[in-house]
Amino acid sequence: MPAKITAAEFGSEVLGSEIPVLADFYSDSCIPCKRMSPILSQLESEYEGKLKIVKINTNFEKELTEKYGVLAAPTLILFKNGEEVSRIRGAAKKDELIGLINSN
Repeated sequence: MPAKITAAEFGSEVLGSEIPVLADFYSDSCIPCKRMSPILSQLESEYEGKLKIVKINTNFEKELTEKYGVLAAPTLILFKNGEEVSRIRGAAKKDELIGLINSN
């Protein structure tokens, strides 16, 4: 299961990561976010050692949500070498996420 991180951990876990990071900006009350959870867990297992997946709660991490222009949950942002390289707004199918990951 992807780790839930806070703004205090964002620098080391995401920006300082040696491997790409898929950051899931989610809300506990968001039904599409809950539907994405098992997909993200599968991807975490399939891409172990090649991709890190983290979850950021938009209700508690307002600073990060605003900094990255997250207007709706779920929003998934792919970071590589500390930089945003791609994003998907809204619920996504596993194939879409695999395409996003593999194209970057």
